[in-house]
Amino acid sequence: MSTDELFLICNYAVMPAWLLLVFLPHHRVTQLLVHAIWVPLILTPFYIWALFFGQPAPEGASFGSLQGVMLLFQSPTAVLGGWIHYLIFDLFIGAWIVRDAKRRDINHWLTLPILLATLMVGPVGLMLYLLLRLAMKGTVTLAETSA
Repeated sequence: MSTDELFLICNYAVMPAWLLLVFLPHHRVTQLLVHAIWVPLILTPFYIWALFFGQPAPEGASFGSLQGVMLLFQSPTAVLGGWIHYLIFDLFIGAWIVRDAKRRDINHWLTLPILLATLMVGPVGLMLYLLLRLAMKGTVTLAETSA
């Protein structure tokens, strides 16, 4: 299987989860499929393969400098691994936003553009949600309770 095919499989694998977060955020199916371990369980083997068994990184590639990271991402399998990393963590943040908004009684409709932002540019979506929460609830804590 090519890295292009794996890229598409991984992209398509997260889309049902995002659709559930948007359209059925508190449904039992969403609880079972999105707020559980299924997406990381499915995608992480591809991530491990891409990072440890894919095309070797060029000489000088490392996480120690910007130049070293740029060299890492000359490998298609390293880029695939990085992309899978984003897919898993952005979905994790989106699921957390939905759960946290429910705990804090923030209307789901207000989170919809934030979920889209989280899907596309994860840290921006997280920042927007935290600002919304600050504006509505006056809280800056990341605690799992509504206190």
